[in-house]
Formats: sequence, C-alpha cells, structure tokens
Amino acid sequence: MQNTAETGPADPVDVTPLLDDPYAAYAALRASGPVHRIAGPDGQPAWLVTRYDDVRAALADPRLSLDKRHATPGSYRGFALPPALDANLLNMDPPDHTRVRRLVVRAFTPGRVEALRASVRRVADELLDTVEAAGRADLIADYAGHLPIVVICDLLGIPRADRRDFRAWTDRLITPDPSRPELMKQTVGELLAYFTGLIATKRAHPGDDLLSELIAVRDTPDGSAPEGAAPDGSAPGGDRLSEDELTSLAFLILFAGYENTVHLIGNAVLALLDHPEQLQALRRNPAELPNAVEEFMRFDPPAPLAIRRFPREDLEIGGVRVPAGDCVLLSVASANRDEARFPAADRLDLARGLSGHLALGHGIHYCLGAPLARMETAVALGALLERFPGLRLDVPRESLTHRRTVRARGLISLPVTW
Repeated sequence: MQNTAETGPADPVDVTPLLDDPYAAYAALRASGPVHRIAGPDGQPAWLVTRYDDVRAALADPRLSLDKRHATPGSYRGFALPPALDANLLNMDPPDHTRVRRLVVRAFTPGRVEALRASVRRVADELLDTVEAAGRADLIADYAGHLPIVVICDLLGIPRADRRDFRAWTDRLITPDPSRPELMKQTVGELLAYFTGLIATKRAHPGDDLLSELIAVRDTPDGSAPEGAAPDGSAPGGDRLSEDELTSLAFLILFAGYENTVHLIGNAVLALLDHPEQLQALRRNPAELPNAVEEFMRFDPPAPLAIRRFPREDLEIGGVRVPAGDCVLLSVASANRDEARFPAADRLDLARGLSGHLALGHGIHYCLGAPLARMETAVALGALLERFPGLRLDVPRESLTHRRTVRARGLISLPVTW
C-alpha cells in the first residue's frame, strides 16, 4: 500500500494485508502516509484515511456526505438494499438525518438504557446456566451471539419465536457466501417481507416497544398516513417518518445493534484471554468494567471502518487532494492505534486514562446505540467473569479465525472452557 500525498493517485492496491494482519498493516500505512488509495470492500477504488487527527476531523466534516447520491456515477457499488431498507441514518445528511435521529434518540438515552440492565443481566445468566454443566462452550454461538439478539428484539418488540430467523439473516448479511450470491437477495427479500408484516401487525395491535413508538411517530392518532403524505408514503415534512424510513430504522436498529455487540463482546473476551494480567486486574476490581469496555472498543473495535463518505467538493485530507464524489473510508481501527494519540497503543491497558477513541464515531453521526452497546458489553463480561473464574481458551490460539471482511472485526467462534 502506498502513500499518495506526494505522488498523486496510484492504482488501487489490494486490502489482503488488512484481512490477514490488520493492525500491523495499519501501522505500516500510518508510518508511510495519512491517506492511501486502495481497492475498497466493493472492489472499487477508495481513499483510506488512517491517522487519528485526520480521521477525527473527517468524521465531523460536513463536506463529507453519507448520501450515496454524492458518489461519482459508476464509482461505487456498495451494499445493495431496496429503498424500504435503505432510507436509514447511514445514508442521510442533515436535515433528514437531524429529523430522523431526533425521533429515535430518546429510545437510547442513558436513563432508558440503564432501565434495561436488570433484564440484560437476567438473559446473560440464563445463557450461562445453559452452558455451565457442559464445562465448555463456543462463546460466540452460545453467548455473544444470543444476548444482543434477545436484547434488541425485546427493545423492538419482535416475538421470541422469530429470533432464530433474525440471527440467520444477519449472519448471512455480515458474511455473504460468494459461491451463492442469490442468498443475499433472498435474505434481503425475507427481511423486508418480515418487517413489512410486523409493522402492519403492530400498527393494528401496538405494544410497549420501540417499534410501536416509531409507528406512532409515523402515523396520525387514527393510524392513517399523515396529512399531506405522498402516494409512496414519503413524509410531508416536520417531525414525521416516511414509511420507508420507518422500515429502514427498524432494520438498522436490529442489524447494527446485533452485529456490533456480538463482535465487541467476543473481541473483548479474547483480548482478556490474551492478556491474563489484565484479566486478573479486572477480576480484582470489577467496578472498572465500564472503563475497561472503552479500552476494548479502542483496542479492537467491531467496526474497523466508519460508514463510507463522499466529498461534496474537492478537498484535502492529511495534505492529500481527494476529488468530489470519490469514496472515502475512515479507519477508526487504525486511528485508535495511532501512537501520536494513544501512547503504547498496541498494548491493552485497562487502566489507561482513556478518552477520545473513535470506535463509536464522532460528530453528528456518533453511534446512536452507544449507551446500549456499552451497557450490554459490561453486563455480558461481568456475568461471564463472575460465573467462570477459570475461563480459558479450549483450542490453540492460532486456530481462531476472524470474519474475512474489512467491514467488521469479529471472531467466527471462540471455544472456551472453565
């Protein structure tokens, strides 16, 4: 991979090093320059930003748009979703982003999330009860992969009987099978059909859940479309959601709330097993779990890249000219290992006086579900370490593998015993 600050754009280079040994690859990139031309996840050229100061500034730069309509035509393929699932916060700029975020943010306030703590701990204990007698478990399949789906489905009001389908759907979307491309289209179609049906059911029979609240925001008190709505269900303005925005929000909350938390819990457990002195320190002082979660997010974040952005105009990032419409990828994983911001950045240090990591973003697109992710991870780790003081790997460390994608950083399995 090469720096283009002085030489100008080069042929995009392969991202294989970021899959095989990402943190070593990011260190080499930071050392050679702040911005690099790479082959992005969709195979198209993209600009990768690696240093902390540049990533942080770009995350809050309004000239960098999340709206795919600002991409140069034909330059970006991305993740294809139908309009009813694509009208979400990850594709929006103000004022639509401001309007939609304001309508949903109250569901993720620290106070409301804290009220969920007891039920999250109950679910964690039930999952651990299930595996305790066996003396071993795959912490991804048996624990980390279950807890977030239960929590997010409870939040949205999704029936328990449907949750196995959701886990299969999200797994297929996270790591699609390249030999069966038809599965992706099938999965998206099944998700859309499910959410469309669920919204219709909850519209007729509201419950005490977030999805019912969002439907109430979408609808007028009598359940009809808001006065002035377009035939396609688009919003007439003000504090309303279009029908596509409603469906897309439900999809985003489920998908992001599940995927990132699964990976965060798994990565955190592995980091502790790789650093037994840190594990023992945390056992001695479990009150430090909230601070430890921040260090886990810095050290090995579940989403290595922020959502792609497109410059509205030609601009400079780290002294490199980036043309309008090009795809820009901001590596929060690299930024969080930048020695210029975090001394001894490659060392896990749960006592680190930590502030400013970028795992949850920065600026107006800061992660909406951050309070929930923090609480879930702290509860999951606390319950696990309390229950199994002898926790250790049940396979050779070198046999563990991560999902082979630059979009997500998560273990395929994590076999442990105790």
